[in-house]
Amino acid sequence: MKNPTNHFKAALKEGRHQLGIWNTIGGNTVPEMLAAAGFDWMLIDCEHSAVETVEVQTALQAAAGFPSVSAVVRPAANDTMLIKRVLDMGAQTLLIPYVETAEEAAAAVASMRYGPRGIRGMAGVTRATRYGQVENYFTEVEENLCLIVQIETVKGMENLEAIAQTDGVDAVFIGPADLSATMGLPGQTTHPDVVTAILDAFDRLAALGVPSGILTLDAKESKRFMDHGSGFTAVGVDLALLANSVAALRSSF
Repeated sequence: MKNPTNHFKAALKEGRHQLGIWNTIGGNTVPEMLAAAGFDWMLIDCEHSAVETVEVQTALQAAAGFPSVSAVVRPAANDTMLIKRVLDMGAQTLLIPYVETAEEAAAAVASMRYGPRGIRGMAGVTRATRYGQVENYFTEVEENLCLIVQIETVKGMENLEAIAQTDGVDAVFIGPADLSATMGLPGQTTHPDVVTAILDAFDRLAALGVPSGILTLDAKESKRFMDHGSGFTAVGVDLALLANSVAALRSSF
């Protein structure tokens, strides 16, 4: 058996924009519903949600029935143990939060790679290896792993080029919320200064040939970022969509 191709990584390399949706509700029903909705990628979030690491495998299994969508996992932190666990569960693309330096980016890369190039622990009977059935998994897996680092602070922006050019980093995701806070504008993600900083980051990444991504729930902002070169854009969060729908239903009565 061959290791599955990472279509998300391939699309980034080809310059094809990927439209995404955010999963913060645990279990298997919501991830399955989101996977069936027609988006290119779905983010399973363990950082800002009640989804625990152990639930990632369930979400990945739910999404597996819809090969047109790529599952991306955000661990709670840039932590070797958390990264190892979700990789063993079969995650192929990881979004690592709160990366501020090239050293932190390099640490994430090391956690993604087996020795001697990295420090990922080896285990043979995992979902990632299809329980031991994938041929040459340990020597060939890296070509289908994709690492996205999340830059979401002023310090991270200052180190953008060094982070983006770290060997093993495939793309950079800009986090508007925390960026706004470190800029002294907490929660003002559409403030002109914040938007300018994001667009500048997109330009700097484009100059390096590194794909950029973002999440925004404002349709106007989403289109602006896509027009400006965002390579992968998430436009909705399951819990936010549910809350908005419930509020709209209640107000209609």
